[in-house]
Amino acid sequence: MSQTSESSPNSVPSADAPRPRQRRQRVQAAETGMVVLKELGRLGGRASLTLLATRLEESPAKVHRYLVSLMEAGLVAQDAASQQYFLGLEAMLLGLAALRQADPIRLAEPGLIRLREGLEVTCFIAVMGNKGPTIVRFEEPGLPVTVNVRMGSVLSMLWSATGRVFLSLQDDARVRALAEAELARAPAELRAQLDPADPIGRLRREVLEQGCATVRDTNLKGISAVSAPLLNHDGRPCAALTALGATGGFDPSPDGPIARALRREAEAASALLGYRAG
Repeated sequence: MSQTSESSPNSVPSADAPRPRQRRQRVQAAETGMVVLKELGRLGGRASLTLLATRLEESPAKVHRYLVSLMEAGLVAQDAASQQYFLGLEAMLLGLAALRQADPIRLAEPGLIRLREGLEVTCFIAVMGNKGPTIVRFEEPGLPVTVNVRMGSVLSMLWSATGRVFLSLQDDARVRALAEAELARAPAELRAQLDPADPIGRLRREVLEQGCATVRDTNLKGISAVSAPLLNHDGRPCAALTALGATGGFDPSPDGPIARALRREAEAASALLGYRAG
C-alpha cells in the first residue's frame, strides 16, 4: 500500500510556487511602479516621458516599462496627441476615496491632545458655520481657564483669532459679509482696535504674513489666543486650530512657543488632508 509522503524541509519547491528571489523582484517592481506614479502626481498629474525619467534619474526605457504596467492597471493613461502621460481613472477613484476619508476634525484631534498636554492650554477645533466660526471639538487642561466658550459656540469674525483665520484665508463673499456686518454694529472702542483706513484688509495681511492669527484681550477680556488654519488639498481653510489662555500667563506672540507649536500641528494635519505647501 502506497503512502503519501509529507514534504520535508529539504524538498524542492514546485514550479508554481514563487521563489523568494522572484517575490523580492515583484515587490521591488511594485515599489518602483509606485515611485513613478507618485512622481507623476507631484508633477501635477501630467508629464512627458522625458521629464519623468529626468526627475526620477532613470533611463526613459525603464520608466516607460513601468508606465505601460500602470496603464494596464488603469492608473495611468496617455494623451494620443501630445504623448504625455497623465493619471488615469483608477488613480482618480483612489484619490476620491482618500478625500472622502479626509475628515479635518478627526485628523486634527491628535494634535489637539498634544497641545493641551504639552502646553497645558485650552484648545479647540472650529469650522466655518452659517453664522460664523463654530467650535466643534474642545479640550481643557487640568486647571482650565474660565471662558464662556464651549462646543457649539459661535466666535467673532473680527475680534477672535479663529475668526481672523477664516476671514484671511477663506475667499468667500459670505465670510466677508459677516465681517462687515460685525464691524458696522461694533461699539467705538472695539472699532478703535482696528486700522481705520482698511480694518479688514489689514487683518488679512497680518494673518497671511504670520501664518496664524493672534489676539490679546480683544474678544474676551483677560484672554489671549492664537489660531492657525487647517488647509485642504486646494489650499483652502477647512478648519482652524486654536489655543487660548489667561493673558498674564499666555504668550500670544506669533513667534512664541505656543504659536510655533500650533502652526506645527496645523501644518501636520494639513499635510494629512492633502495640502502641499508651495
